[in-house]
Amino acid sequence: MLSRRWFLRDCPVGMGALAAHQLLGSTLDPTAPKQPHFAPKAKRVVYLFMAGAPSQLELFDHKPQLGKFDGSLPPADLLKGYRAAFINPNSKLMGPKFGFKHYGKSGAYLGELIPHIGSIADDITIVKSMTTDAFNHAPGQLLINTGSQQFGRPSFGAWSIYGLGAETRDLPAFVVFSSGKKGPSGGNSCWGSGFLPTVYQGVQFRSSGDPVLYLSNPPGVDDQLQRDTLDSLRRTNEMRLEATGDPEIETRISSFEMAYRMQSSAPELMDLSQEPKHVLDMYGAEPGKPSFANNCLLARRLLERGVRFVQLYHEAWDQHGALKKDLAQNCKDCDQASAALVKDLKQRGMLEDTIVIWGGEFGRTPMVQGDGEPDGRDHHPNAFTMWMAGGGFQSGLMLGETDELGFNVVGNKVHVHDLHATLLHLLGFDHKRLTYRFQGRDFRLTDVHGSVIPELFA
Repeated sequence: MLSRRWFLRDCPVGMGALAAHQLLGSTLDPTAPKQPHFAPKAKRVVYLFMAGAPSQLELFDHKPQLGKFDGSLPPADLLKGYRAAFINPNSKLMGPKFGFKHYGKSGAYLGELIPHIGSIADDITIVKSMTTDAFNHAPGQLLINTGSQQFGRPSFGAWSIYGLGAETRDLPAFVVFSSGKKGPSGGNSCWGSGFLPTVYQGVQFRSSGDPVLYLSNPPGVDDQLQRDTLDSLRRTNEMRLEATGDPEIETRISSFEMAYRMQSSAPELMDLSQEPKHVLDMYGAEPGKPSFANNCLLARRLLERGVRFVQLYHEAWDQHGALKKDLAQNCKDCDQASAALVKDLKQRGMLEDTIVIWGGEFGRTPMVQGDGEPDGRDHHPNAFTMWMAGGGFQSGLMLGETDELGFNVVGNKVHVHDLHATLLHLLGFDHKRLTYRFQGRDFRLTDVHGSVIPELFA
């Protein structure tokens, strides 16, 4: 006599085995698409990170009084309890080194160095009242990327993939590019997964040659040999996963399979020569020549192919001296392509459900820094500017206000934690509920802080 219990439990082709196979299959895909807490406004993010901290006083936050009192000491009561990174807080005030112009129907008053960003003034949301707790680069970059000044926390991109999953099987869900003089001071932790499984961390691409090192097969290894090898590794890893439940085995399986699929998808993705000349000209991109412009165009191509989160780092904005020369060069490198990305996404109908973010880790001081003919600004956590576009943000909005010297926020303060809460909200998450249990407690991107800023919403 054969019982129903025996059939479900032991029959190798029965319902029990089929269910186990389905469960194992879903377990082996930790980046499978997931439903957020509520209907999202956006489903993808591109984050243009200006590492080193652009000077808001030359680009976004015009202060005539700062020019009027150029060369004089700041008020003593303004500096009470103030901590600077390098300069004496009693250094003299320095007026803006470049002029400003009105742009768009919104009348945004922006620096003359960023005319292309000015051309999209009616499509972006400018927040002039950002604040942070960190005043040095590595802690500041970690805080704005991971919600903590300490290493070991998951990045905003990793949290996004953990919550939403991936939309493509052929490319990583979270891709990172870096341009400029060097990488970010916070290093790989800026796009790391922290205590989340490493399948959620960012994958750094190169903008020329193979996007990922060692992606191509070595001599003597054809596709069939590689496929047979991967199948054997997968079976072995699945046996170990079933025995231990270690999520890092899932990551290993996923990374092997992703690399295999990328051998077909990545070469076509990276070939910018496929783009029409008018698109290349719009970005200022040159195929085969690594640049921030190329990376912006690659970001659009990645988003089109289902990549959920793309982050572009450009590390050259730390002007402790030579501000006039270096800031002008930074803007030349980044202004046109930043604006082109927004325009391109808009004309393709993608901007409405894509969040674009532009900004650095903190601002620059109203006081001067530098030797000889001083021409620099120190790190300043009290006030800085960022802009966002698409994905539910109110276009043409300028939110927040600083005092007449640009030293402190005096209206609509937005802390880094508030920004994170707001971004997660637009992606469909209650930031207090998107958690991961680690070392006996539930962690989240905003830790124990953060409030959604509804004034930013369309």
